[in-house]
Amino acid sequence: MKSLADQLRQELTKPTDKQVKKQRKAEKKFEAAILDAILAFDTSPNKSMVHVRFDEKTVRTMNQFKMATSVDVSKLVAFAVKYLLDSQPEIKTIIKHFIQNNDL
Repeated sequence: MKSLADQLRQELTKPTDKQVKKQRKAEKKFEAAILDAILAFDTSPNKSMVHVRFDEKTVRTMNQFKMATSVDVSKLVAFAVKYLLDSQPEIKTIIKHFIQNNDL
């Protein structure tokens, strides 16, 4: 049986309706921003193809994303890889170190 203090603690940590609505609004804004960025991503100059393998769950999710947004899976993957490389500069550093070590 919960003590009165436990019940009060639980009530105090519960988000208010206003906080929940504010969080949902922020999440919707983020969803719209990322979708806008993916839709605006231009893959028309891209000519190279890469064959990649994904687990079944990821493929299902990407296909559902395509049905929900009409964004082609290859465009989604191209955007994701570009975003990863741009947002994680240490990946490029690893590549540069590899190239420098191979030139010796």
